[in-house]
Amino acid sequence: MTHYPPSVVNLIKQLSRLPGIGEKTAERLTMHILGESSHDVTQLAQSILDVKKKLRLCRQCFALSDTELCRICSNPNRDASKLCVVEQSVDMASIEKSGSFYGLYYILGGALAPMEGIGPEQIRVQEMVKRITNDSTIKEVILATGTNVEGESTASYIAKILAQYPVKVTRIASGVPIGGDLKYVDHVTLKRALEKRHAL
Repeated sequence: MTHYPPSVVNLIKQLSRLPGIGEKTAERLTMHILGESSHDVTQLAQSILDVKKKLRLCRQCFALSDTELCRICSNPNRDASKLCVVEQSVDMASIEKSGSFYGLYYILGGALAPMEGIGPEQIRVQEMVKRITNDSTIKEVILATGTNVEGESTASYIAKILAQYPVKVTRIASGVPIGGDLKYVDHVTLKRALEKRHAL
């Protein structure tokens, strides 16, 4: 890349650090940015800075939010009796895109993976139990963790813990492939899985 000036080389290097972006794609993106107006480039840079400055986790569900409560938790039209437990924010986004769920969410921040040193203390299981015990409006907890080994073991672990509480515990139904991540499942399959959830 010696044929480019240092500023261009640096931008290519920075962009290629992003996941899924190789050097060729980073070079294409850099050339695109160079062709944009100063105003558009400033807006892009500002939006990146704004995300880093303003973004936080919702104090109730741990979703990404610009405010103390996310737009879902602060929406009075959501069904507060149903709590859907997912691993990550992207899983919540996938369910929202399916248009099949109108309750509230809880984001664990991962799944149990003992081989990688991820136990119940590394994900938000205790905080979830505290929320359920402190909120009597929650009647059903839907476990929508992944269907891979980690997701299944996380769902089983949570189901055992919640067995002593007066809530119905369900698991998303078949339709989501075994070993699949929710963020890669198409919306029709995800909708069907949520509609056909079953008790554990």
